[in-house]
Amino acid sequence: MCLAEALLRIPDAATADRLIRDKLAAADFERHLGGSESVLVNAPIWGLMLTGRLIRLDDDEGGIGGFVRRLVARSGEPVIRQAMIQATRILSRQVVMGRTIEEALERSTESDHVAYRHSFDMLGEAAHTAEDAGRYHEAYAAAIDAVAAWADGRGPVASPGISVKQSALHPRFETAQRTRVIAELAPRLLALARRTRDVGIGLTVDAEEAHRRDLMLEVVGIVFAEPALRGWGGFGLAVQAYQKRAPHVVDHLARLARARDDRIMVRLVKGAYWDTEIKRAQERGLDGFPVYTRKASTDVSYLAVARRLLDAGERLYPQFATHNAHTVAAIDAIAAGRPFEYQRLHGMGEALYDQIVGTRPCRVYAPVGSHEDLLPYLVRRLLENGANTSFVNRWIDDDVPIEAVVADPVGRTETLVVVPHPRIPLPVEIAGGARRVARGIDFADPLALHPLADALARAVATGAEAAPIVDGRMVPGRARDVTDPADRRRVVGIAVDADRASLDAALTAAAAAQNGRDALGGAARANILDCAGDLLEAEMPALAALAIREGGKTVADAIADVREAVDYARFYADAARRDFAAPAALPGPAGESNRLALHGRGVFACISPWNFPIAIFAGQVIAALAAGNAVIAKPAEQTPLAAAAVIRLLHRAGVPGAVVNLVPGDGATIGAALVGDPRVAGVAFTGSTEVGRLINRTLAGRDGPIVPLIAETGGQNAMIVDSSALAEQVVADVVISAFLSAGQRCLALRVLFLQDDVADRVIRMLTGAMAELSIGDPVLLATDVGPVIDADARTMLESHAGRMARDGRFLYACALPPETAHGTFFAPRAFAIDRLDILDREVFGPILHVVRFAGDWLEDVIGAVRRTGYGLTLGVHSRIESTIEAIRRALPVGNVYVNRAMIGAVVGMQPFGGEGLSGTGPKAGGPHYLQRFALERAVSVNTTASGGNVALLSLEED
Repeated sequence: MCLAEALLRIPDAATADRLIRDKLAAADFERHLGGSESVLVNAPIWGLMLTGRLIRLDDDEGGIGGFVRRLVARSGEPVIRQAMIQATRILSRQVVMGRTIEEALERSTESDHVAYRHSFDMLGEAAHTAEDAGRYHEAYAAAIDAVAAWADGRGPVASPGISVKQSALHPRFETAQRTRVIAELAPRLLALARRTRDVGIGLTVDAEEAHRRDLMLEVVGIVFAEPALRGWGGFGLAVQAYQKRAPHVVDHLARLARARDDRIMVRLVKGAYWDTEIKRAQERGLDGFPVYTRKASTDVSYLAVARRLLDAGERLYPQFATHNAHTVAAIDAIAAGRPFEYQRLHGMGEALYDQIVGTRPCRVYAPVGSHEDLLPYLVRRLLENGANTSFVNRWIDDDVPIEAVVADPVGRTETLVVVPHPRIPLPVEIAGGARRVARGIDFADPLALHPLADALARAVATGAEAAPIVDGRMVPGRARDVTDPADRRRVVGIAVDADRASLDAALTAAAAAQNGRDALGGAARANILDCAGDLLEAEMPALAALAIREGGKTVADAIADVREAVDYARFYADAARRDFAAPAALPGPAGESNRLALHGRGVFACISPWNFPIAIFAGQVIAALAAGNAVIAKPAEQTPLAAAAVIRLLHRAGVPGAVVNLVPGDGATIGAALVGDPRVAGVAFTGSTEVGRLINRTLAGRDGPIVPLIAETGGQNAMIVDSSALAEQVVADVVISAFLSAGQRCLALRVLFLQDDVADRVIRMLTGAMAELSIGDPVLLATDVGPVIDADARTMLESHAGRMARDGRFLYACALPPETAHGTFFAPRAFAIDRLDILDREVFGPILHVVRFAGDWLEDVIGAVRRTGYGLTLGVHSRIESTIEAIRRALPVGNVYVNRAMIGAVVGMQPFGGEGLSGTGPKAGGPHYLQRFALERAVSVNTTASGGNVALLSLEED
C-alpha cells in the first residue's frame, strides 16, 4: 500500500526505483500469493510476475522470495519499474470507476454494474488554492452535464447522481473562515445544485471531518433554502454514524425538510476519518472525542440513526452505505417495507451485494479521477476496510467463525465493562500516568468559541501592568506604555523597568531564600507547581489576551502558548516528585550505605524571548523552581506584561516572593548585569545565537565557580522534499511551518529544499496557498498571520527581502490589507535562491527561501545543511524510508519531523532543544532537563563503624 500510495505520482525514474527497492526488499510475497481471491491482494504480485520472462523463477533459486530479491537488485531496469506501475494501475481500476466521467459512465453499463445505480465522486479532496477549487468546480459541473445525458429522465432517485465535497470547492473551508466561506462557497454549491436540479439528477454533499460539520450544515442549510430548489427532492447529505452527533444531525435535516415541505436524501455511512479524528482531538486537548472509539459502538449508532431516518417518513430518503451483512439484515428488518436504498463503495462488498442487488435498490459510490489523485484516497479506503475489526476483513478470514462475523453489535456493547476503548486515552490523558495534559479549545465548536470570545474581550479591555517584583512586592518607577504590535496607537498596559538597585535587591532576596527552597523537597515543590498549572489553565483567556495584544500572537497561537505553560508546570512537577523527593540508593559492599541526591544550584537567571511570552518564560522559571533553585526572571523587553502575570500566578500558587523575582528591562543593561553577577549560579537562556554567545563569554570571564549555561538558540531550519512526497501535504506543512506565527518561532521553516522534478508544481501550489492566508488583527479568529514583534524586526526583514530580491529570485509576497497600516506587519514572502550559503544567519520572520536540487544531489543538500553549524530542527518529506533514515543519520539536529509540519514541540512528547549553534543540548519538556538545573551530591556511610553490620549478621539460613 505504501508503494501504491506514491509510485504513480513520482515523475523521475531514479526516485521511483529507490521507492521500489525500499518497499520490496523485505516483502514476503510468497506468503500472500494465491492466498486470496481478491484482486487487491494479488495485483501487486501479478505485476511483479510480469517480469518472470526476464528472471527465471526456479525452485532451486529460492522461489518467489529469491525472485523478488533478484528483482529488487535489478530494479533500475525500466521494464521492472513499468511492471510495478502496471500492478498499481490494477489496484487503481479496482477502487476507482474511471479516470474520466465518460469512462466511468461507460463502465457503469458493464454487466457487473448494470443492476446498480451510481453516485460519481470526482475525487475532489481538499483544495489548497483558488486554482484547485476552480478546477474541482469545473470538474463537478462537467460531470453533472455528462451524467445528465445518461439519466434518461428517471428522476433524482433512480438516476445516477453526483457527490461533491465542500472542502474541494473552497481552499479555506474551516470555521475560522466562516464569513468568507459563506460568501464564497455557498454560491458555488448553489450553482452546482441548480445545475443538477435542471437536469433531473441528484447531488449529495459528502461528509468530512468533524471540525467542518457545523460549517458544512450551515452551507447546506443556505443552499437548501433556495426557493428555486423547492420540490426537487434530489439534494442530499452524507452523515457519519461514528460521530456522536449523528442522531442530532439527522433530526436537524428532518426539521429542515419539514420546514420546506420537501425531501432530503441522506447517505448514512460509518465514517472514513476515524484515526484522524482521534489524533486531532488528542492534539488539541479536547474534552473528548467526536467519534466513538469502538467499532461496535459505531455499529450500534448506525442502527439507531437508521431507525431515525426511516421514521422521518417522506422528509428523508435513506441511503444506507455499508459492507456489513449484519447491518444490511438489520436495516431490512427495521425498514419493514419503507423505501430506501443500499450503497457500497466501488470495488468493495461485491460478494455481499450479489445477494441483494435486484431485490433492493443498490447504488455504487464511484470515485472518478486520475491515478495520481486517487492514491491517497485508495490507501485510506483499503486500510479502513482492511483493518482487523472491519467486516470485510473478518468475512474473508476462514479462521473467524460465522457467528463472530454477524454478531449483534448491541449485544456486544452490552457485555462491555468499559464502553470507551480502554487503550485509547482521552485527550487530557495521553501523557500517561497521573499527569493531565492541558485542556484546549475546539475552535470549530460555537459553544466553546463564544465564551472564549467574551473572556478575551474582557481581558483585552482590562489594562495590565508590569514592574519589578522583588520579594513579592512591586517596585515603583518610571512607567512606559506597552503598545499593541497590531496597532501601535493602542496602549495595552504600562511597564516599569528594573534598575540596578531593584536587581541587586532581587538577587539578595533570592540568594537568602534558596536554601529553604531546596530543603523543601521535591514533593512539596511539586504540589505547588501542580497548583500553578491549574491556575495557568484557569486563567487561560486572560493570559492569552496578553499574548495576543502584547506579543501579536493569533488566538490559536496564544491558547497554545498558555497550554504549553500548563504542561510545563505539570511535567516538571512530576519530575520533581520522581527525581528530587528522596536520595536514590546506590549499590556498595556489605556494611556501607551509598546515596545520591539532587539539589538546586542556587540562584538561576532565566532570560526568555518574546515569541513565547507565556510558555518559554514559564517553562524556564518552573524548571528552575522544580529543581530547588531560586529564580531571577528577566523577560524580553517587548513582553513584560505577560511575564508579570505569570509571576503573580506563581506567587498565588504558593511560591514564596523571595524565591521567584521579576526584573523586566532591556538585555544590554539588566540582562548583562544579571549574567555578570557572582550570585548567579546558573543561566537558562532562549534567544538568538549571537546573544547566547555573548552570555557564554560573560560567564566564562567570571571568577569563581564555573557557571552552567542552558541555551536554546537559533536555527537555519530546513525541510528536504523529494519527488515521492505528496505535494498537497508538503504545501500545507510548509505554510504552517514557515508563515504561521509570522514565522517568529524558533522551530519555523527557513529553507525549503525541493527536488527539481516536482519543484515547479510544489512552488505553484505553495504560492497559491500563500495567497489564501489572512493577515490582520490577531484577536480575530480568521487571522492566520499577525504582526512581527516591533519596528526593528520589520526593518531587519525588509532589509533581508531587499537583498533577496537582488541575490535570489522573487517568488511571491502576500498583500497587506489596509487595516495593517498602523501595526508592525510584514507580508509573508518566498524567494528562490541557488544555494544555502547565500544565507549567513537565521532570518527570524515569515520569509521562506527555496532551493532546488537534482535527485542525485541529496548528499550535497545534506552537506550544505550540515555546514551551517545549526542543529535545531529539520523536516523531511519522503515516502522512502531509506532516504529518511539517511538524512536523519547524517544531520545532527535536536528535532526531526517526518511527513508533517515542523512546529509544535509538545511537552513530554516532542521535547525542544538544539545542538551546535542552536543550543547546549538539553531538551525543554524532556525527561533529562531538570538535571541541568541541579547539583548531584553523594553520601557514603560506613554502617559497621558503630558495632558491626547488623543487617548482615542477622541474616537467617535458607
